Amino acid sequence: MTQRELARYIVEKRKAHYHFTAKDNQKKLLKEVASFFENVSWDPDYVTKDKPNHGRNESRRIWVTTELNKYLKFPHVAQAFKIERVTYRKKNTRVVAYGITSKTPQMATAEQILRDNRQHWSIENSCHYILDWNFDEDRCRISKGYGPENITRLRRFAIGLLKSKGVPNVTQKMRQLSFSPRLVLDYLKIPGNNYSSATVQE
Repeated sequence: MTQRELARYIVEKRKAHYHFTAKDNQKKLLKEVASFFENVSWDPDYVTKDKPNHGRNESRRIWVTTELNKYLKFPHVAQAFKIERVTYRKKNTRVVAYGITSKTPQMATAEQILRDNRQHWSIENSCHYILDWNFDEDRCRISKGYGPENITRLRRFAIGLLKSKGVPNVTQKMRQLSFSPRLVLDYLKIPGNNYSSATVQE
């Protein structure tokens, strides 16, 4: 499913909103958003600074616009944004991210979009940790065609499915369910496939 299809699904079918970070797999979108913000010079719409932590200071600045909405040709886009994160330590680092959201300015201020972005990355980081430790993804030997992308999507789907059921420890639950495919069917409560002799606690 492409990001455009996913955007339509989220807004039209789920009646929700999306928050996408533009990456290299959406090169045209990334280029269009980045090009716009490279040519503007207004002050950030919102700035936040974290409290010093172990000698590290971090600040974030965000710029938002609605001027790209009619040019991006992306379903239900309502705002585009640029986020700059600067970390001050022994060596300063600067990271810039671009993205879009379906939330209008009335629904989400620059401050809210920045907060959404931080939550988005905390979820991403959590997912990457599980992929690395549970699936040992870095050593996966699948490398041809769309294999790597497809297997990653399946793994992310499995993680998301467990999290949607409120599982506090995904690693432990995966280990429990890995003993038998029947346990998986029973846990997901798929009609006609329950295995009466196998019980899995929620």
